Amino acid sequence: MGVFSKLKEGLTKTRTNIIEGLNNVFSAFSSIDDDFYDELEEIMISGDMGVRATDEILEELREKVEENHIKKPEDCRQLLIDTIREKMDLGENAYDFEDRKSVVCVIGVNGVGKTTSCGKMAGLLKAKGKKVVLAAADTYRAAAIEQLKSWADKTGTDMIAQHEGSDPAAVIFDSIAAAKARKADVLLCDTAGRLHNKKNLMAELGKIDRVIEREYSDAYRENLIVLDATTGQNALSQLREFNEVTKVTGIILTKMDGSAKGGIAVAIQSEFGIPVKYIGVGEQIDDLQKFNSNDFVNALFDVSVPEMEESEEESESDDL
Repeated sequence: MGVFSKLKEGLTKTRTNIIEGLNNVFSAFSSIDDDFYDELEEIMISGDMGVRATDEILEELREKVEENHIKKPEDCRQLLIDTIREKMDLGENAYDFEDRKSVVCVIGVNGVGKTTSCGKMAGLLKAKGKKVVLAAADTYRAAAIEQLKSWADKTGTDMIAQHEGSDPAAVIFDSIAAAKARKADVLLCDTAGRLHNKKNLMAELGKIDRVIEREYSDAYRENLIVLDATTGQNALSQLREFNEVTKVTGIILTKMDGSAKGGIAVAIQSEFGIPVKYIGVGEQIDDLQKFNSNDFVNALFDVSVPEMEESEEESESDDL
């Protein structure tokens, strides 16, 4: 299955949740009025696109409808899709860390898929020929180190670890030394998602930041927060809290294939202006994909992209 096809399949629940509702609105109304916009608003918010993003999208839609003298609701469909596409486009999402000496810290609460995301990212980077060192700095969660070790073995990646319950900042210190000695391209750090309380967790992240700044100041920095798409609006609260204590540079949205709330990607980029850089659409190592806003909207709204599908078919036939 090609990359776009996997994305489209992964968004099935979200597409069903949002698109069926929108189709009902387009077919139920014979004219464009306030009730029509109210129905669109309800569907979009229920699909976790967020109040702010929904308001902005519908305001722009109203302007386009007026400018183009559109009278029939059905004629709004493509305008709505295009408006959401524009809202999702924050410019080209940067992946500079892949081609520079970098430290990538993967942060977030427990249970969102941080360790799995680290392992999958290591696989993606290894496939590009990059030398990666994994840092097992989630030392407080039982079996986190063993789980990351499994990914390290699966991807053929070096891993630096201490014992369970050890100081995460000390693991980062050792990992930086190893990355320097082994001339690694990327140091990929798994971090804790829960300590005794939120204050302790945030203090620990601050301590890790200081170690990296002191010991590896010339490395390019990325702080990627992992958010579980199935939690919907709760993901926004997590992002807000982590962004208060460390500069979040990108987002990994996991479990998109199991969520009907994939519209959260629209809400996140609208409210925070922080790019979604990766999305998880399955359990396999290659099911963590780089995020492309155009592909996302096409997959979400089931927009046919013939040239993309033909390209995938050619690629699959080449493989055969």
